[in-house]
Amino acid sequence: MRHPNDNSFAERRKAAADARRELLAKFASAPKPSDPAMQERRAAREAIVAAREARRAERDALKAAESERILMEAAALTAAAEAHEKAEAEARQAEINDRISRVVADEAARKAERDRRYAARKARQR
Repeated sequence: MRHPNDNSFAERRKAAADARRELLAKFASAPKPSDPAMQERRAAREAIVAAREARRAERDALKAAESERILMEAAALTAAAEAHEKAEAEARQAEINDRISRVVADEAARKAERDRRYAARKARQR
């Protein structure tokens, strides 16, 4: 059974040709690149792109400045920690040197006392 609105090949071909013609007419009536309205739109897009690039450059500069500040703070903290460690090491070394000098002094005092007792004993024997 045939449908009453069944298109024949010629009708379908004619409809396709009409559609192509309408599409070409649509593109032919489109504004050209030299059209002032198109130039305004292009200029507006270029201004938006330039503003976006400027914002991106500013954001990158701020990030670089912040990272530089963080690096400087880290370097300062590291230097302070190293100075603190050096001061602690010097204090430990001074304490060790003091302990060593007291031990040497005590040893010298013991030796002097021993020598004095030995000399006293020898003096009594003579």
